[in-house]
Order: sequence, then structure tokens, then C-alpha cells
Amino acid sequence: MLKQAVINFFLSIFKMYTGSNVFIYKYLIQMFTIIAVGLALTTSLVGCTMNAGLNSGHLPASGMFVADNGMRFHIQPLSLSTLPVSSSQSPSTISNQTIRSLIGQPQSANYYLNHGDILSINLVDYPDITNATNTNTDSPYASGFTIDQQGYIQFPLIGQIKAQGLSVSQFSAALKQRLQRYLKYPDPQVKVLNYRGSKFFIDGEVQGPGEFNIADAPVSLHSALSMAGGSTTEADTNSILLTRQGQSHHLGLRKLQKAGVSANQLYLQDGDSLHVNSQDRNKVYVLGEFGQVVPLEIPEQGLSLAHVLGESQGLNARTADAAKIYVIRDQAQTAMTDIYYVDMQTMTNIALASRFQMKADDIVYVDPTGLTRWSRLVSSILPSASVAALISGL
Repeated sequence: MLKQAVINFFLSIFKMYTGSNVFIYKYLIQMFTIIAVGLALTTSLVGCTMNAGLNSGHLPASGMFVADNGMRFHIQPLSLSTLPVSSSQSPSTISNQTIRSLIGQPQSANYYLNHGDILSINLVDYPDITNATNTNTDSPYASGFTIDQQGYIQFPLIGQIKAQGLSVSQFSAALKQRLQRYLKYPDPQVKVLNYRGSKFFIDGEVQGPGEFNIADAPVSLHSALSMAGGSTTEADTNSILLTRQGQSHHLGLRKLQKAGVSANQLYLQDGDSLHVNSQDRNKVYVLGEFGQVVPLEIPEQGLSLAHVLGESQGLNARTADAAKIYVIRDQAQTAMTDIYYVDMQTMTNIALASRFQMKADDIVYVDPTGLTRWSRLVSSILPSASVAALISGL
């Protein structure tokens, strides 16, 4: 009834201009149908350009260009000459002067006293002066001597004496020299009861994050991770941030190993902070015609472009254009984005892809074939074609 009402509406309009000629009525109805179908197809085609899927667009064969959005790109075909040097092949990210200085600093076996440390001081021939080693709670020194914020301790007979910055043996010698003014046989026995002066902090993907004391034995990067209970299953131990005196240094166990040094050679200092990043920050993203479109984590041994194709269940055999595989790599420090493309239809380029090492936040995109685009275009048009058939049957 609705269809008849629509027809009657248009017939009433046409009748105003054509009289009662039935043939003219039918002719006008057919013209109206053609116009409606044309408008529907036009709308569908416009929609198809937006919804037929991702596409690489019109890219130059090579060289620099600026996109419509203002971003600067450098595009180049992947070959042995254009193969970027990966961080695992170049130790520059770990062997620069700053990181080398952290690793190469000579570490003394002596521990230097710091404010907050608690000392046990016992005078062998004069036990009644301190009673530092017994359980006599009446003695103010029963719990030891705490180095104050200014680096001093308060000791009987002599008053204040500097302790901060001295080794235990140096402090013992200084204390003995001061006590010789009052005692005939001063022989102070000094040891550290509690190391509270030097600390480091560790958080992120470790089992037990928190604040830790640096005792008389130096604490290496490996030791620090062990003290925090080890890394979690989500940790990326090749992405560790060391903050020292306001400066940040990016470290990693594998990076250190590639540079020919050990994490046991890097010792922490008072106030150092370590943050172990998560593997979530170390992923490669795949888009387009893959068998499986999911982010891929970069393992400690690295991830090549060939591995990306394998881990993503290969290319979609029905829709992927193996001749158009792109790697998009943003270079924030240079405000430039690199685009590499490779034809994976040849065995030689598959071997080349195994040498291309992925970096965090890389995007790998596979273009669809022309037939796939056409199929998607037709699929978008079909609903409009059905509408046109309905109108034609009026």
C-alpha cells in the first residue's frame, strides 16, 4: 500500500503537467526510476572509496615527499644497500661515552659511611664507656651510633666526630686519634650495624619493587634485579631505564652483552633509580592482508621482518598482494618517517627480509590485490543494486 501511495503521489504531480496520457505517466515513472538508481549508485561509489579497505595510496618509487597531512616521509625499496643497521648489529646505543663511563668507572672495595648508617663502636679496654654490644637498655648507645644528616656521630668524651665519607678503617683511625687525648689504650672496634645511608630504587616489571640499601659489597645491575626478586614474565630486560643525578640512561642486558660488557660491571650508586619496562612497550604492529592481525612482541633475541610474516600466519592467500609489503618506521628525533617496501614474491627478498630487524612501534602493512579491491567495491554496490531492482519493479 505504501508503494501504491508513492506512485499515486507522483502520478498526481505528473498529471498536473501532462493531462491524462497514460504513456506519458509510465515514461515519467521510468525516468524517475533511472534518476533514483543513478543517485543510489553514485552514493555507493562515493562510500566505496572510503570503505573498501586500507590502501597504500599513491607513493613515489623512492625519495622524500611531504604528505597531505604535512608529515615528511622517506620511501625506499628494501635492498642490501638500503637495509637499516639494527641496534643488535651496532653497539652505538650502549657503547657511547655516557654509558661507557657508567660501566667503566672503577669501583672501590671499601664502603664509605653515609648519613643514616648505624655503627657499633666498642672500646675493648673500656667496656663501661659505651656498652654498645650488650643488651643494657640504660645505655644511650645500646642500639648503636647513628650518623646524623650532617655526617657526624656523638661519641662519649670527645663529642662530635666526622664519619660520613670515610671508610670503616679510616673512621676507626680518626676515632682512635681523638680518644688518645683521654684514654691510654684506645682501640675502637667499629662495624656497621645497619646500612641506611646509600640506597637505590627499582620499580616496573620486577617481583618486589621498592627501596634497597647498598651495603659494603657493591651492587651491580644484576644484583639489583636479584634483590628485587627478579623480573616478571612481562618484563623487557633489554629496556631498563637508569636515572642517575637527574640524567636518564637506556640500558638492556642484551645490549650490554652485544657491546661486550656484563651487567655485573655496572654498579649502582646512592640515589640511583631503575625502571624495568614492560614488553607492551616493545611491540610491532601489523595491518592489512595478514593471516592474523595482532601486535607482535619483540623477544630478547630480536624479531625480523620474515619472523613477522610467519608469526602473523603468513599473508592472506586470497587477498594479499605479496608485491606490496611496507614497513613504516617513525623517526621522532628527525621528524621523518621511513617507509620501506619489498616484493615478497621472490625467494631472494624473503632471505633479505630475514635480515631486516624490527624495532618497537614499527608498522608492517600488506596491500590488497586489485581483484580484492574490486570485489570489495562490488560488495559495497550490491545493496544499492538491490534497491534499484526494487524500484524498477514498481
